Amino acid sequence: MRPQFLQFILLFFVCLSCQSPSGNESEKPTFDSLFTTPLQKTYPLTAPSEKLLQQYEEAKSAYEQNPEDLEAIIWYGRRTAYLGQYEQAIQIYTEGLEKFPDEPRLLRHRGHRYISIRKFDEAIADLSRAAELIQGQPNEVEEDGMPNAQNIPVSTLHGNIYYHLGLAYYLVHDYEKAYSAYLNCRESGSHYDNIVSSTHWLYMIQQRLGNPDQADALLAPIHADSTVIENQSYADLCELYKGWIPVDSVLQEGPGNPSNDAVQYGVANWHLYHGDTARAKELMEGLIATKGFASFGYIAAESDLMHYFGFPEK
Repeated sequence: MRPQFLQFILLFFVCLSCQSPSGNESEKPTFDSLFTTPLQKTYPLTAPSEKLLQQYEEAKSAYEQNPEDLEAIIWYGRRTAYLGQYEQAIQIYTEGLEKFPDEPRLLRHRGHRYISIRKFDEAIADLSRAAELIQGQPNEVEEDGMPNAQNIPVSTLHGNIYYHLGLAYYLVHDYEKAYSAYLNCRESGSHYDNIVSSTHWLYMIQQRLGNPDQADALLAPIHADSTVIENQSYADLCELYKGWIPVDSVLQEGPGNPSNDAVQYGVANWHLYHGDTARAKELMEGLIATKGFASFGYIAAESDLMHYFGFPEK
């Protein structure tokens, strides 16, 4: 048996044991859906790749060698979260904040993972504080943990703070605050990937608020000849909202993933705005029947089904 394969097997079972950042074993952690259904968060779809496991081990080693280094803390938390260990990642960021109080990057990442485990109030608290801390500070490109095909980062620290803050407010149906956050997100950078992702949410929010004309006006920055690198799903949805492509052409076949989930959730809302409540509910129910429970489309569908449709029926 090859040494590399043996190493992969060893790392796989180390991750399955779900050790805490301090090294003490704990039970395999779970968190609940909004319907109080336990969700196993370790490897919900497939086992992680050897590359992801190796990157996790490297980040963990870097942190253990220098636990006072901010970058090491951030990447240890990020690599832990990429393995589906969201609560463990939150613990890493929390310990980091004890060393670096009011560090916006730690608050940004912890807020993101609070969304993953459905703790929206905690997410809002972290991301609101992060938004306060970046006022008057220069923006910076945020390095991708999972680079796109062109290896070009398309997001920034400010953009990600406002994006996740807007999402957290959206998930608790505070649409006015969600709208303000997504406006700040769109204004945080001119990269077209940022434009389409923020515009998608801005459009849906105004439709939710019963302002279709304002929703349409928000589509002004969307252009047919613009190029996206990473957020093609959001670009497709924006083109649907512009009326450039038919709704039947947007939905994607195949197993759920964050991109497909974003599209299915967006299309469900499109049907809702056009009065087909039954089809909207059907698409949302189909979405939460998948195992991709950490995607934003999945979590938003959960929230809507519970808030608007009384799901699950008693």
